[in-house]
Amino acid sequence: MTQESTEVWPTELRVRDGGTRLAVTFDSGRSFDLPAEYLRVESPSAEVQGHSAAEKKTVAGKRQVRIAAATPVGHYAVKLTFDDGHDSGLFTWTYLFELGQEHDQRWQTYLAALAARGLGR
Repeated sequence: MTQESTEVWPTELRVRDGGTRLAVTFDSGRSFDLPAEYLRVESPSAEVQGHSAAEKKTVAGKRQVRIAAATPVGHYAVKLTFDDGHDSGLFTWTYLFELGQEHDQRWQTYLAALAARGLGR
C-alpha cells in the first residue's frame, strides 16, 4: 500500500452503465472507472479473499454481473450489492483506490488464475 492510498477520500462515487461500472473520483484528482466484474471477483469479503492470501478464491462466471446497489457505510466504505446476491464485502476508500491503481496487474493475475484452473469468466 502506498502512502498516497492511505489518505484518499472519494469526492464522487457513481454506479454507471446499468450497473456494469463504478466510477470513483478521489480528492487527489485520481479517478477510476471500475468494471462490476472486476469488483465482484476482487471483493474484500472473506468469501472471496479467505482469511489469508493462500485462501483467496478464484471466482469464475461473473462476466455479466452488475452492481445492484451501492450503500455508504459510515465515512470509510461502500457496501456493493451485486445482482448475483453477493453483498458481504465492504469496499473501503483505500481498497477502492488500490483496485483502481492496480487494475491492470490484478486483472491479468485473475485471468491467469482462471486459465490455470480451466475456468471461464
